[in-house]
Amino acid sequence: MRNIVILDYGHGWDTPGKRSPDGLLREGRWTREVGPMLARELRELGLTVCEIITEKDDVSLQERCNRVNDIVKKNPHDNIIFVSLHINAAPGTGWDDKASGACVWVCKNASESSVTLGQYYTEYMKLLNLQGNRSIPKEQVWRANFKVLKSTNCPAILTENLFMTNHNEVKFLQSDLGKETIVNLHILTICKYFEIPCMLVTD
Repeated sequence: MRNIVILDYGHGWDTPGKRSPDGLLREGRWTREVGPMLARELRELGLTVCEIITEKDDVSLQERCNRVNDIVKKNPHDNIIFVSLHINAAPGTGWDDKASGACVWVCKNASESSVTLGQYYTEYMKLLNLQGNRSIPKEQVWRANFKVLKSTNCPAILTENLFMTNHNEVKFLQSDLGKETIVNLHILTICKYFEIPCMLVTD
């Protein structure tokens, strides 16, 4: 039985609105840079990784779900999880440094496994000092019926890795340290879920 991680990279290279107000940080480009870094480290730990997004253009939510469920269907005896990588944004079109920090979402009727996976993310998000000023629900996860959470047939989380509308967090996300920290956050989360020993990435 294999442990399989399905990675999803939010939005497309140039999806309208999915960028910092100055346009220098674009969610689709960032997730397609950080995601493969994460995939490489997970593979070195012995995990099987499926990256469902290879295109620069945006891929519909239904197509993303179809790709996930096709992998699940073809591997019925394996332990599979789905992780969708994103960057958050405050309402409006400008900068808002009042909104800060990372968070994680699961479906409203999420399985216990999904909730556990999300709670591990929150645990390590706090450990790595990425909480910011956001409140955290008592359950340690946020719930919403996002399509990629509601319509995928395996434990699933959607991670919002800081804010593209916060000056300091944009600088952090663009830095080598920031990218490394987000990779580490996901590695720790996934390894704890699969009960696999791991070390932080330091280079």
